Amino acid sequence: MDQLRRQVIFHDGRLALRPTPLAALLTVLWCPAGFVLACLRIAAGALLPMPWVYYAFWALGVRVVVKGSPPPRAGSTAGRTGVLFACSHRTLLDPIFLSAALGRPVAAVTYSLSRLSEMLSPIRTVRLSRNRVTDAAMITRLLQEGDLAICPEGTTSREPFLLRFSALFAELTDEVVPVAMESRMGMFHGTTARGWKGMDPFYFFMNPSPVYTVTFLSKLPSELTCSSGGRPSHEVANYIQRLIAATLSYQCTSLTRKDKYRALAGNDGIVDVKPMNKAR
Repeated sequence: MDQLRRQVIFHDGRLALRPTPLAALLTVLWCPAGFVLACLRIAAGALLPMPWVYYAFWALGVRVVVKGSPPPRAGSTAGRTGVLFACSHRTLLDPIFLSAALGRPVAAVTYSLSRLSEMLSPIRTVRLSRNRVTDAAMITRLLQEGDLAICPEGTTSREPFLLRFSALFAELTDEVVPVAMESRMGMFHGTTARGWKGMDPFYFFMNPSPVYTVTFLSKLPSELTCSSGGRPSHEVANYIQRLIAATLSYQCTSLTRKDKYRALAGNDGIVDVKPMNKAR
């Protein structure tokens, strides 16, 4: 990337390595075994209890590196809400690896998720409607039930950049823990803008030895929150973006999900979910 004339922030395609003749041959030869291995890894994540997933991933060649001090599970004290984990977004597997690092399932809100990914997910996933009032009410209700993971960028980014953080989450709770997520894939990218998103987890787990690093940062101080500190929501969101970027040595941008999908797919990145037909 350092040899390019201009910085590349958005790009698509599945190959994560330069397709030299030797690399292309090895990739083709690896695909059958890699797909079987991906199915085993996905089955382990979907079927095993979450406290065991961390060790199962290690046994199957998926490294999960945990840094920082994970907060304890949200208590049932009256008037207390769950912790909101504000994560950088590398793949749709971010909440699952967050749960594996915590040793317990954490619900997640998503902007778009394929039916297949929803079926395979070992954690609860809830779709955002893109209606600010509706989404705020839903997130508030989920926080009352327990901890919640959210990726304020709204879409994944492959390169060392962070997209603009949506400020909605900052308005709803002061119990915010920033989490710096980082993934490393050597053969296939586990994200796509134009392809079938249902294959994203398969491509990620088809990598021979993928690595996920989960870094828990300190809980946001009360003086830097909206309710207790009186800070504007966009200021809180921008602060968390800069904090995560500094942790990962990434660059902050003002680009959004819409910018990414317009550049790569020619649309706004909105996935229409067709309602299931009811039997007459």
